[in-house]
Amino acid sequence: MAAPFEELDPLLHSQLRLAVMSLLLGVREAEFTFLKEKTGATAGNLSVQLGKLKEAGYLTMTREMNGSYPLTRCAITPVGVTAFETYVQALQRYLKPPEST
Repeated sequence: MAAPFEELDPLLHSQLRLAVMSLLLGVREAEFTFLKEKTGATAGNLSVQLGKLKEAGYLTMTREMNGSYPLTRCAITPVGVTAFETYVQALQRYLKPPEST
C-alpha cells in the first residue's frame, strides 16, 4: 500500500521561495524590487533564492539597464507553474488525507 503522503518539493517548501512563486503565478513577470517589497526579504537573500529557482528552471531572470540603474525581471516558466501546482495538490492531500478503509 502506498503512503498517502508524498514528499513535498523541497525547493518550494521554503517560505520565501513559495512567496516568490505565488507572486509570479499571479503576475507572470515582476521586477526584483517588486518581489523584494512584497516579500519583505533582504536583497541578498532574495537574490540567492531567485538563483535557486532559476537553476531549477522554475523562473527566468533578465537583466537590463534602466538609465544608469540595473533592472532585473523575473518570470515564471511553464515548468515553474507545473511544479507549483503539483506542490499545492500534494499539500492539499496533507490537509485532507484519504480516509482509511
